[in-house]
Amino acid sequence: MGTGSSKEDSSSQLQPSEKPSQNESQNFAIAAKPADNTRETQVREAKEAELKLPHMYEAIVKDADSPIDKSSVDKLYDQLYYGVFLNQKSKRYWVEKKSGCNSFMLFSRALLITWAEDNRFWIWTPVKESSDDIMDVAELVQVCWLEIHARLDTTKLSPGISYEVLFVIMLKDPAYGWEVPVSLRLLLPNGTKQEHKENLIVKPRNQWIEIPVGGFKSTPENAGEMEISMYEYEGGKWKRGLVVKGVIIRPKKLE
Repeated sequence: MGTGSSKEDSSSQLQPSEKPSQNESQNFAIAAKPADNTRETQVREAKEAELKLPHMYEAIVKDADSPIDKSSVDKLYDQLYYGVFLNQKSKRYWVEKKSGCNSFMLFSRALLITWAEDNRFWIWTPVKESSDDIMDVAELVQVCWLEIHARLDTTKLSPGISYEVLFVIMLKDPAYGWEVPVSLRLLLPNGTKQEHKENLIVKPRNQWIEIPVGGFKSTPENAGEMEISMYEYEGGKWKRGLVVKGVIIRPKKLE
């Protein structure tokens, strides 16, 4: 009896020590599953982020002058970072690498310039772009009525981003008639107007310079066509020496 009782006691004493060991291994397996799932989620999210395409890029590149290579994400982004010419080189679209946001250059051929097709007042001059492409710029012969407008659909800009708008110009010697400052105006789709004057007579000569027009945030309230303008026709002076490359719309740089 004593021996049998001893065996039962030993068996009953062994069971508790074996069961926790089995439960622990099960718990480890269960605990490992969320970790595995987390790793899988991270990998999947990383791939999804890599495949996320720029805002409205497909609609924008429909106007591209050259075919877009979409055979891989890397090749696509290489082209978009470099820039894509649109509408017979009148515009350039690119994605800013740092921010991943859409940017545009509206070259002078895309602008509305009063008397631009009359070579008594303006001439078109080919110049080399920074990308080594040849572009036409509008060079002022002489006018007393300066009026330049550009337009862009703001829905093509990355949502929620603060943008700046600038004219890119050059003053070539002999430049004269700029004693009266030019007016710069940004008219947003919601009716908001930003306007100021810029004194070109003090600007550097014979180099491309950027003239700020204004800034805004790309929001649903500002969805639609905006207008960018440079003009001066109240002073009545004949002007010469202005070269207009175009208008840049790009994400505002953080200070």
